[in-house]
Amino acid sequence: MLKSLLYPETIAVIGASRSPGKVGYEILANLKRAGFEGRLIPVNPSATEILDIPCLPRIADAGIKVDLAVVAVPPTLVKTAVDDAIESGAKAICVITAGFKEVNEAGARLEQEIQSLCAKNNVRLLGPNCLGLINTHHRMNASFAKKMPAVGNISVFSQSGAICTAILDWAAGRHLGLAKLVSMGNKADLNENDFLVALSEDPETRVIVGYLESILSGSDFLHAAETATARKPVVVLKSGVTEAGAKAASSHTGSLAGADIAYGAAFQRSGIIRADTFEELFDYATAFAMQPLPEGNRVAIITNAGGPGIMAADAVEQSGMTITTLGQGATTALRKKLPAAASVGNPIDVLGDAPPERYVDALKAAQADESVDAIVIIFTPQAMTHPAETARAIAAHADGSTPILVSFMGGEDVMPGRNELVAAGLPDYPSPERAVASLKAMCDYAEWLRRPPRVLTRFLVNRRRVERIVNRHVRTGQSQMGEAQAKEILRAYRFNVAPGELAADVDQAIDTAERIGFPVAMKIASPDVVHKSDMGGVKLNLDSADAVRDAYDLMMLRIRERVPNARIEGVYVEKMCKRGREVILGMTRDPQFGPMLMFGLGGIFVEVMKDVTFHIAPITHDEAMQMLESTRSFALLKGVRGQSGVDLAAIAGALQRISQLVTDFPKIVEMDINPFIVGAMGSESIAADARITLNLDAKPL
Repeated sequence: MLKSLLYPETIAVIGASRSPGKVGYEILANLKRAGFEGRLIPVNPSATEILDIPCLPRIADAGIKVDLAVVAVPPTLVKTAVDDAIESGAKAICVITAGFKEVNEAGARLEQEIQSLCAKNNVRLLGPNCLGLINTHHRMNASFAKKMPAVGNISVFSQSGAICTAILDWAAGRHLGLAKLVSMGNKADLNENDFLVALSEDPETRVIVGYLESILSGSDFLHAAETATARKPVVVLKSGVTEAGAKAASSHTGSLAGADIAYGAAFQRSGIIRADTFEELFDYATAFAMQPLPEGNRVAIITNAGGPGIMAADAVEQSGMTITTLGQGATTALRKKLPAAASVGNPIDVLGDAPPERYVDALKAAQADESVDAIVIIFTPQAMTHPAETARAIAAHADGSTPILVSFMGGEDVMPGRNELVAAGLPDYPSPERAVASLKAMCDYAEWLRRPPRVLTRFLVNRRRVERIVNRHVRTGQSQMGEAQAKEILRAYRFNVAPGELAADVDQAIDTAERIGFPVAMKIASPDVVHKSDMGGVKLNLDSADAVRDAYDLMMLRIRERVPNARIEGVYVEKMCKRGREVILGMTRDPQFGPMLMFGLGGIFVEVMKDVTFHIAPITHDEAMQMLESTRSFALLKGVRGQSGVDLAAIAGALQRISQLVTDFPKIVEMDINPFIVGAMGSESIAADARITLNLDAKPL
């Protein structure tokens, strides 16, 4: 739990200063102002006393064990300071000083030396180049931040010190307390994975909030995040969401994936709630910190104005939650208590002149209704309304059984009510949409906690055949795998593939077509022609030998014109597949998180609309189904307006088989099955085309 760092009994400030405004002074002053109850040891060879605390020239002169050393000296003196702290028995060191790998190579080397020194002596290092850390429950402010937050239950770790100070200012403005705040800086040692685990074990932390610019180890992050989210909600804001990698991806999957997609898939897999803005980060955190999780997604809305009630209802429906139908008991109770002009449906409109008592009557009815999982309350200021009194009445009658999120809309007039809500522990938002978005985050996390245990299916496959094909390509230095070889791999993993063969010339192509039966498809076989259709390298529905011959001649002519230096291995002749819904299945291997599976509908849906979804492998059957359901075009798969649906289980099974294949063979870095043709329930699905790219330098598992 990083006790020496987060709960030290003795803190040494190496580089403590007598000059206000200097970092060494402000850190010591913050520790003293916070009321730190342990021992403070300022270290400065030029002073005997700082802030009425005896000062020592060297930390070793203290003669006692130091738990935490905070280092705020020039970069050239940091290594000596760290060495002295280790000699004094410190088990945690926080290096505030900047000027390391964020500056130049010399700084990077010095940072590595400090990290190695700490690792050799089993000392945990925070920073360098960080703001410091705060633990309100321990009355410790070992930072140079301007503010000390009140005691609370939200803990924060951040890669940016500036974001830490913004969070502190935001919390002060909202009168919201924090538990821990940690600035990670350059993450030479301690990083997001360490703090995810430590804060998940911290009894004073109810919600974990993180700001990240990068992740050092994708696999370690997934493990730490899954450990943390199983215990408490984790809300993360990730910046730096540009495209991943500089290479031009050869597959559809690779071209559609990027750094942001990978992080999104990792967060989804591990149960992290992702915030897209700083505003969302604390909208969500506030809701989690103050309210219980909902048991479902059925929402009741209480409002004193029709327009805002409609805004909230729209936001609920658009988010995928449900505007619940109130039970008979609730509507009867509301009719007895509310004016005749009030609406007792949902939203419950208590009218613009509603006194606090009317809100209470509506709240009691909603809380008692078994069809209500969560409540959104909206208040707009009118000449006859009372914001502070209404807020106090709502807070007094919130029984804790159902999460309540409030939107007091307006500015100066509603501020007294907003302050009352925060003091009472009810999350308040300036707009109904922000309240609903926060509620949706709570519903998503609650649903993630209720998910069944992850059970991976292992299919019976022929790994030896795949090993032979992959090893042959490695030996010959061929990273692009032809369709014939790619389909051999798919057959080995029990995909249904139409009969087909590689033909070296036109006569062999005709012979193959006659053996497998017309009509056939013919495709160019060349490692230099990746997108075959664009180059005129695909011909379909060839129904005779003459058609095959004519198509072959035209195909070769066009390929030589458009890709004159292409190496031609021949053509792949294949039995035409039955009609069905075309989907694309794929994988691209992210450098951080490993294989990412992709699903989408074929044709315009992937080419233009980019209606695709990604998930980190390996995946379960339930996760494969979630991939299908998360696309905008899922209704087309289920069947809509009289059209029959397709075999969804067949698609999910194919995704699981790809998951197993790319997990078994890390040399596969990209692959597409496009199209994968799927028919009605119980019909045979077919992998009609396939492309596989290998990383020849990748080490096998």
